[in-house]
Amino acid sequence: VQLQAYGGGLVQAGGSLRLSCAASGSTFSSYHLGWFRQAPGKEREFVTTISWSGSRTNYADSVKGRFTISRDNAKNTVYLQMNSLKPEDTAVYYCAADSSRDFTVSSAYTSYDYWGQGTQVTVSS
Repeated sequence: VQLQAYGGGLVQAGGSLRLSCAASGSTFSSYHLGWFRQAPGKEREFVTTISWSGSRTNYADSVKGRFTISRDNAKNTVYLQMNSLKPEDTAVYYCAADSSRDFTVSSAYTSYDYWGQGTQVTVSS
């Protein structure tokens, strides 16, 4: 599976962005998907995940109520709608796929074996 994230950019605090991650491969619909982010000088951190069916989602406390993950298996695409953005949301955002087919949807980046190249999100104050 190859993943390509896009949609990042520069936005003022309080604004919105929608990230997309397009995937190649016919097995996309059977993978759990996640978004992670990494700010300069910090470790990669969990943002949100969605199960293969889209029925289960999980969010980091820092983005709960502001970000929404969704997927369209027909288009092999996962989305991250980000509202009420804050300067602390500034980071490179990565989409990732977990091919393990476990029931549990993991928030650990070590569980994800396919990664996109990342897209920069910068929120100005």
